[in-house]
Amino acid sequence: MIRVLIADDQMMVREGFSVLLNAQPDIEVVGEAVNGCEAVDKVAGLAPDVVLMDIRMPRLNGLEATREICASGAGARVLILTTYDLDEYVYQALRAGASGFLLKDASARQLADGVRTVAGGEALLAPTVTRRLIAEFSRLASSAGPRAPLRERIGDLTERETQVLALVAQGLSNGEIADRLVVAESTVKTHVSRVLVKLGLRDRTQAAVFAYESGLVVPGG
Repeated sequence: MIRVLIADDQMMVREGFSVLLNAQPDIEVVGEAVNGCEAVDKVAGLAPDVVLMDIRMPRLNGLEATREICASGAGARVLILTTYDLDEYVYQALRAGASGFLLKDASARQLADGVRTVAGGEALLAPTVTRRLIAEFSRLASSAGPRAPLRERIGDLTERETQVLALVAQGLSNGEIADRLVVAESTVKTHVSRVLVKLGLRDRTQAAVFAYESGLVVPGG
């Protein structure tokens, strides 16, 4: 069973998502939190696999809560929830360690599939969000500091691993990468795992952020 914690200050959202997720045979909602502080505490006490995290909450917002949860070494993966696909905090939340992003108007199937995707270590970024992130990377490119340290870390990767990292950053799935490189999907999974280990990254979302911030992938290029 995939254990889920729902963090949102709106009771109707929490209850609605709980009903939808508990109806799934492989998902169990183990707790709810009404603010970021409570979310951090309940992650420590309940050890969920996935946290559905609203961004705008009282006391401690979802961004700070995500940063604390990911920095704590907890095994929980954070899936950001918001009403707006252009939320200004989305980029910061992903940098803080969130594994994906989902709009609150997602269907029951999209919600359940999103939880499964993130629990499995994959990134979850809607196309509109991916475009938003690329625009943000592009905006920050001109003011970014020296990228040499990050590029040096890429030097630890093999040529194939570097190719895989670049394709992950472009939003391709393992299957799509396998088709592009004409290799088995299991081979791609192995490459992705090695990239994460070598670069000390948590998941594919952080790998995508790293690829852009290091200059390996250029927005619009």
